[in-house]
This record gives sequence, structure tokens and C-alpha cells, in this order.
Amino acid sequence: MSQKILIVEDDINISNIIKMNLNLVNYETIEAYDGHAAWEQIQREKFDLVLLDVMIPGIDGFELMEKIRPLHIPVIFLTAKNAVTDKVHGLKLGAEDYIVKPFEALELLARIETVLRRFGREETVITFRDLQVLLDKREVRVQGKPVELTMKEFDLLVVLLKNKNIALSREQLLDKVWGIDFYGETRTVDMHIKALRKKLGLHDRIITVYKIGYRLED
Repeated sequence: MSQKILIVEDDINISNIIKMNLNLVNYETIEAYDGHAAWEQIQREKFDLVLLDVMIPGIDGFELMEKIRPLHIPVIFLTAKNAVTDKVHGLKLGAEDYIVKPFEALELLARIETVLRRFGREETVITFRDLQVLLDKREVRVQGKPVELTMKEFDLLVVLLKNKNIALSREQLLDKVWGIDFYGETRTVDMHIKALRKKLGLHDRIITVYKIGYRLED
């Protein structure tokens, strides 16, 4: 089941961009454009996470955070306010994280994933076509049959699955899978992509993005 995220952002364009990026990686999203509408949604439905802008009409983000806190729903503040005092205030109110606009989609997705993992709300099984990935057991199955992957092949597959339909550069993949201290060449990524395509039959799904890197296409 997809995790459900409430986007509370009064700028419709920004809200739509966030929604699009979250939907691409299979999060279920609902939008609210002011504090009162957001609070009504929270009382009516169950959410795994709230993305909350500070400067919203009606009930502002800080006041709404005080209402959300007893419900134990993790909150990430989205705001244009970069002042340290605002960040400290938001975190003291109980927010899990604080991200300043403008931000990259990948940064937001990474922070969401971290918070959901911290709250034990991260997916334990990822399904893609006839492929099933059991994260806790680090197992991969194709049409129900186990396929043996190396540690890095598994990690690379998970990154691609969690960023489905998003073009990732070779440098980004190196950073996410091998870490910032890795001093090898980007050709390492190409070799592992080739192995994943062959072992999992994903030749037509792991797309090479010219001069950038790769994209897992649904």
C-alpha cells in the first residue's frame, strides 16, 4: 500500500510540482492550500506524513503543527524562510525536518524517505511489473523466482525503484550507492546497470538518458 502524504502549500504551482514528483515514485498525495483545509483533511483521513509550508492562510504552519503534534504524524516544514530562529522554532514544535525553498526534487524525496524510515513507515516490499524486492531480507524475485544480486547491484536497484521515472546522473547514483568517499569511475555505474538489465530482464525499462545517466521507466 502506498504511503499517503498531505501537501499543505498555498502556492498552487509549487504544490502541483511536489504532487507530481511524489506521484512519480508512487506516493499517494492530497493537497490543501490553507491551514483550515489542511486540519479538516487531517481529522478526516490518515496520513503517513505532512509536508507543511509555514506561511499559509488561515492557521499558519506553526499553529497547525501544534494541532498535529498530539497525533504523532511526522511533519516536514517547507518554507521560504531561511532564518535560524524559524528553523529552531519549527523543530522545537516537533517537526522532523525543515527544508528551505527552492529545493531539488531528489533532496525532498530523500528527506521524506529518511523520515518515513525513522517512523517505521517505509515500504518493506517494492513491486515493479513482475519484479518483487524484499527490502528487509535483501531478496529479489522475478515471477516469484529468486535472483541473486551483489550487494551493490541490490542497492542500485532499490535507488532506481525509489526514484522511478526520474533521470538520475551517474554521479548521483555513485553518491547514493557507493557513497561520497568513493573514488572510482562513473563506468562502475554502467557495469552494474548492465548486470541489472541482464539478470532482471530490464533492458527496455532501465533507459539510458543521453549525457546524464539512467532512468527506470514504468
